[in-house]
Amino acid sequence: MDITPLAVDGALAITPRQFPDDRGVFLESFRGDRLAEHLGHRPDIVQSNVSVSSRGTLRGLHFAEVPPGQGKFVTALAGSVLDVVVDLRVGSPTFGQWDSVLLDTTDRRAIYVAEGLGHAFLALEDGSTVMYLCTATYAPGREHGVHPLDPALGITWPQDVEPLLSAKDAVAPSLAEARDQGLLPTWDAYRTWTGSLAQREN
Repeated sequence: MDITPLAVDGALAITPRQFPDDRGVFLESFRGDRLAEHLGHRPDIVQSNVSVSSRGTLRGLHFAEVPPGQGKFVTALAGSVLDVVVDLRVGSPTFGQWDSVLLDTTDRRAIYVAEGLGHAFLALEDGSTVMYLCTATYAPGREHGVHPLDPALGITWPQDVEPLLSAKDAVAPSLAEARDQGLLPTWDAYRTWTGSLAQREN
């Protein structure tokens, strides 16, 4: 598999090698050891989530408090989504920057979203099914969001898809509001936490 760093530190695009034959196709979707080469530690996957979305569903922009945060390995099992990652770590060299990856069943790419990063995706087809492998279980009190359509983020969403947000995501604060409210993680907390994960393996 090919693992490529994205413009946001801690975000990776993973393109698996596919082995098709007359029966179908085989691929290695997830390799913790290969991710560890880029992250400095092996992701400890403790929860798996699956969402099914109609075209236009926009989920996010979500993040969890650090520590422990919630790293995510995300891939599409059906349909296609534009997956977006945003650096929400105050003090990070790439704070406020974003990058995106098309997740579909053609290239079968995945994206790894490190702790402290914001994550969202827009479903481009009905029945788009996304699986998330997570490094922490869901903890409602530690989960937050930033409005994915905040103009200050400048995310380039497809213009031919009308976004449909949940009631909660529709009233999420802007990036500036979340920062003023002290909701955002910090670069120092992220570095300290991921450094401790690396030390556990040594």
